[in-house]
Amino acid sequence: MMATARALGLLVAAAGAAAPDPAYRAQIEDWRRQREERLKADGGWLSVAGLYWLEAGANSVGTATGSAVLLPAGSAPPRAGVIELAGGRALVRLEPGVQATLAGAPLTGPAPMRTDHGGAPDELALGRLRMTLIERSGRVGVRLKDPESPQRKAFSGLRWYPVREDHRVTARFTATTGKTIPIPNVLGQVNEMASPGYVVFTLGGREHRLEPVLEDPEADELFFIFRDATAGTDTYPAGRFLYTPMPKDGQVVLDFNKAYSPPCAFTRFATCPLPPKENRLATRVEAGEKDPRLLH
Repeated sequence: MMATARALGLLVAAAGAAAPDPAYRAQIEDWRRQREERLKADGGWLSVAGLYWLEAGANSVGTATGSAVLLPAGSAPPRAGVIELAGGRALVRLEPGVQATLAGAPLTGPAPMRTDHGGAPDELALGRLRMTLIERSGRVGVRLKDPESPQRKAFSGLRWYPVREDHRVTARFTATTGKTIPIPNVLGQVNEMASPGYVVFTLGGREHRLEPVLEDPEADELFFIFRDATAGTDTYPAGRFLYTPMPKDGQVVLDFNKAYSPPCAFTRFATCPLPPKENRLATRVEAGEKDPRLLH
């Protein structure tokens, strides 16, 4: 009798959840396919195979044991060259006979290599490998991408909650001027990021608040870094990301069906930002991407 009642309760709950509009479901499913394709692409996060923080002076690059930037065995010469760091600026110099390109052009001599600070970094291409320089709180590191990375080969697809149209909500946006909020990252660093305001919305019968940040001064979208009560069970423990268009008429549409896991869910060589204390929700947001590390 109890089992029958329990089954009846599940049927009632399922009946109460309205099926999403077919066109909306198709749009979300297409967005999710594109999300997965970007991850699996040659330069996607699944191809990230290393992160090496540089020291002042010459940093050796190659497959030889002890290289400051250690490349996968068989992917490049034992000693491919050096990246010299001085005053926060990097200069790349190859060993004689080693061929590579920098920013798409053949590297024929020592050349400066731009970091990602304030714009797109230069890409150093050496065989199948791709390297860029990242700058985090004054430190400069080499991010290595390898299309034959173990993570990319082992990837078996993303997992998602069912599409839920009731988790696409319209929030009230309140603007603020000159405000920043501290955003920690997985390296233990804290960066102040511009926050243009906050949103208030209702989900699950309760009112909630989130504070977005701008990734750069000219950003044309809001970036929400949040954590909810599904973290650590269904979704990635550190939290999830959500982007939205800029506010219009004092409103922002939050589509949690597009909430997704940060790069750190796929590689230990990412430098992901973490949710600020303002964006830790006590409720369960059962929409969007599930923890990709969980078994299917």
